[in-house]
Amino acid sequence: MCGIVGYIGKKEVVPILLEGLSKLEYRGYDSAGVAVCQDGKVTVRKNKGRLSVLEENLSVKKISGTLGIGHTRWATHGEPNDVNAHPHENTAGNIAVIHNGIIENYMKLKEWLIEEGKVFKSETDTEVIAHLIDYYFEGDLVLAVQKSVAKLEGAYAIAVISKSNPNQLVAVRKDSPLIVGVGKGENFVASDIPALLKHTRDVYFLDDGDIAILTQDDIKILNEFGGEVKKEVFNVTWDVKAAEKGGYQHFMLKEIYEQPNAIKETLSPRIDNEGNIDLNEINLTKDDLKEINKIVIVACGTAYHAGLVGKYAIEKFAKIPVETDVASEFRYRDPFIDKNTLFIAVSQSGETADTLAALREAKRRDAKIIAVTNVVGSRISREAEDVFYTWAGPEIAVASTKAYITQLVSMYLIALDLGLKRGTLSKGKYKSVIKELREFPDKAEKILNNVSPIQELADKQFNNQSVFYMGRGIDDYVGREGSLKLKEISYIHSEAIAAGELKHGTIALIEEGILIIAVATQEHLYEKMLSNIKEVKARGAYVIAIAKENQIEIEKTADKVLYIPETINELTPILSVIPLQLLAYYIAVARGCDIDKPKNLAKSVTVE
Repeated sequence: MCGIVGYIGKKEVVPILLEGLSKLEYRGYDSAGVAVCQDGKVTVRKNKGRLSVLEENLSVKKISGTLGIGHTRWATHGEPNDVNAHPHENTAGNIAVIHNGIIENYMKLKEWLIEEGKVFKSETDTEVIAHLIDYYFEGDLVLAVQKSVAKLEGAYAIAVISKSNPNQLVAVRKDSPLIVGVGKGENFVASDIPALLKHTRDVYFLDDGDIAILTQDDIKILNEFGGEVKKEVFNVTWDVKAAEKGGYQHFMLKEIYEQPNAIKETLSPRIDNEGNIDLNEINLTKDDLKEINKIVIVACGTAYHAGLVGKYAIEKFAKIPVETDVASEFRYRDPFIDKNTLFIAVSQSGETADTLAALREAKRRDAKIIAVTNVVGSRISREAEDVFYTWAGPEIAVASTKAYITQLVSMYLIALDLGLKRGTLSKGKYKSVIKELREFPDKAEKILNNVSPIQELADKQFNNQSVFYMGRGIDDYVGREGSLKLKEISYIHSEAIAAGELKHGTIALIEEGILIIAVATQEHLYEKMLSNIKEVKARGAYVIAIAKENQIEIEKTADKVLYIPETINELTPILSVIPLQLLAYYIAVARGCDIDKPKNLAKSVTVE
């Protein structure tokens, strides 16, 4: 959510800021801007719309300098327009600020600052920060920032420049991601790694309360009390090309096709030569498990759907009661969690604000914490006791695909490991499931090698205004993820239901020509699904079914069937979601949607 880039060095800053912001477009935004220190003043350029609008502005009204900050904004306070775009300035225009997050007490601060003579131009909470820094500024920018953030309540990642400090860039974070890039004769700040990879692979991850003071040749980091902090440099090892399209039309399509390898990368380090699972990153012994009487999985959006499958797998293999909860609701229901609870936080970015808040609440109640995340060094990974990295590689498209599929694989590995340690899963079953999992990269590849039927369906069905997904058991959970993918990138109203609930309301909406996606991979529920398909067909629905290769009799009932390779019932979600991802993608293409950057959405939701 929002993008931050800052630079101080010897090079022209504007091209660096624009290039960095372009690498953060996936985060979602509706305006963009830069501020540059030049000729003893701070110059700001900002525009509503895509980064290309700002680039055109800067090509006409050129600015030059070697110190600057840039931002892509996702609107929270105030509508998307030129005035509300970042950066924001103080009244005199000699201090510029960019900010990700939400300042919860901004109205109180704004009223006080207006009484002090400060003139506000925007509707944003961010402008308060610029005026606060101005209020406390007496020549020392760092001290002014320290005093200002002490007044702020909420979440923030902030970068500040001042005309009075032309050789200094100051940045601070609290509950919103911010990193510092280490260069030679130049240094950087950014909200995510891809913005910096062209220039450096060495970064510092800032912790809450950290203030980073950057000059051309030095980086100093202070804690919230002003003491200097020594941090280890983290070296980014993944290839910069992993964050590029590589010839694909969209990042989302590239990432769908990367799923076979992502499955392999998540499995391989965790399965030894004897075919046993080795989760050395999770410190749960048999004795520890004797004390655990409940597992709680908390996540948002796509990760929540992975958590639902995780609930199924853990209860199936490990026989422990599992609750899966939406992170944004978790803290507000006074959850029953204590030292005998295992809490699993699932987040692609590791920065999801609601999931992080839920994790902290679980820690407060002494639960054992495991994080399942894709991003090394993320806030959730640093606050959890144990971390299970999904190794999906960088995911750029807003709509998650390969991160989701590796979350599923992670959940199955955890469930199998728990089941064996608890003695609730026989060695034979354990071995057979692992053997099947190891074949999944090839099985996923098989689906991706036959996308023509999906493209043809998309070309015929893209004009639907409402779509329903239905399934039973874990197929219901897969349908929820398929439905979310469709609404995220095609903007078609989509709803997923448990097929057995049709008669309890939803069937009233089924009429001639409406599209139904029926996921029917579970053999013990297969006949019931056929009955549900007949129910909606009798009311004129057009039905696309997802089934296993041996379930060909479903062709007599559904209008079109997309098959997945044969596999055991428990593992079908890893494969059955792929046709749904592709269907959503090709429908969005047919509708001419901005697939990698869907409207109103952000990749990493770092505010509540």
